[in-house]
Amino acid sequence: MMVSASGFNTEIDASVTARGLHGEAYRGHIFWDELFILPFYNSHYPEISKSLLMYRYRRLNEARKYAKEHGYRGAMFPWQSGSDGREETQTVHLNPLTGHWGEDNSSLQRHVSLAIAYNIYQYVQSTNDWRFFEEYGAEMYLDICRFWASKAKMNNVTGKYSIDKVMGPDEFHEMYPEAKQGGLKDNAYSNIMVAWMLGKVKELTSKMDCVAEENVLMKLQIPYQELLQWESIAKNLNICISEEGIIEQYDGYFKLKELDWQAYREKYENIYRMDRLLKSEGKSADDYKVAKQADTLMTFFNLEKEEVDGIFNKMGVQLPENYLEKNLDYYLARTSHGSSLSRVVHAQLANILNQDELSWKLYQDALGSDFSDVQGGTTGEGIHTGVMASTLVVALSNYAGVNTHHKVLEISPRLPKHWKKMTFGTLHKGCRFHFQITKNHVEIVSDQNSTLKIKGKEIVLVANKKQIIKT
Repeated sequence: MMVSASGFNTEIDASVTARGLHGEAYRGHIFWDELFILPFYNSHYPEISKSLLMYRYRRLNEARKYAKEHGYRGAMFPWQSGSDGREETQTVHLNPLTGHWGEDNSSLQRHVSLAIAYNIYQYVQSTNDWRFFEEYGAEMYLDICRFWASKAKMNNVTGKYSIDKVMGPDEFHEMYPEAKQGGLKDNAYSNIMVAWMLGKVKELTSKMDCVAEENVLMKLQIPYQELLQWESIAKNLNICISEEGIIEQYDGYFKLKELDWQAYREKYENIYRMDRLLKSEGKSADDYKVAKQADTLMTFFNLEKEEVDGIFNKMGVQLPENYLEKNLDYYLARTSHGSSLSRVVHAQLANILNQDELSWKLYQDALGSDFSDVQGGTTGEGIHTGVMASTLVVALSNYAGVNTHHKVLEISPRLPKHWKKMTFGTLHKGCRFHFQITKNHVEIVSDQNSTLKIKGKEIVLVANKKQIIKT
């Protein structure tokens, strides 16, 4: 990962490919993997994060062109970005189990633009680099908002906005059974993240210099009424939910058939690419409740549960108190982990729900996925940079309990039973911290006078003076 993006080449117009520079898979294209990679760089090498965001900025005009070609406004970044930012996603796909080619609709994963907007927000929150936001980030962020607003269509009967012709992170589901055209409607992950993104516009623009804010709004020709419409869309996006509190992956998902998972495990043993197995039997994953990786649950990898709850409250959505646990159980039982990113996401959610054994097992599997070549032959095509970076991030978030979502850094350690201590450094809002965490205490040194929270208790630090806090 550091070979393809490091502090030595931040001026080079390049980004991190899904397989780095270690293999030929995906032909060196840029996907959404920055979502899993930038949090590590934000906390250790923010100049690299900025360079990766600038890679996207330089391709903003191509994203605008791509949106216009499909009848949308704003900027629609491609699922597989070529060197100049054009869409390079294949339209047909070879199933190696059957030797047959089939239609490929994966370019409909428009959520890559949501990942870019999320990355901009997280970078600025972590670094306080408002100059970057004013000069580059705001233009990208607002044009992505405009794109999603142009995709949202009001249902005059329900008063809710719907978004169609998309695919979620799951990837196995490209269209409805018997449909002749690819795309799904009201993917929960996409709709929630759109609501989050639109809901952050006022917060972000209010922190900009007044002249800079006026300049970007004038450049993009965004009137005040359009901003009000975005707020309305954010509060009224359609989310489908069962009586039990299960968030429907997309409108119509609950109507799909259940799969006999045990029978397929006995028949094939390795069921990671369940989509290919089903096609080899003349079936389609589009007909079944089967996922390649986290989809609905990806929401809670990006956002804290409290923030998602706030989004639901604004939408008027009511859910049972234990809905996240219910959703983890429901979707984990229907996921084949065909992506290396799947386990690390589920590991974090299991940790949030205090399911320590499940979290540790999933984390171990993610950590060794390339080393053990768990997918049976994919490592030779290039290591997976997204899971490499996210295992580092999740180690800090799960076991050190590092939380960078708030104004001050927060630490709530939960070391695995067999870990004696954890030592690491991190950078937050320009202040560099060094931690040593044990079962009983946290040892901290910061390079500036600063404040942080340890298990909810505010701690004031003096620059370069060690403090030991009992936990």
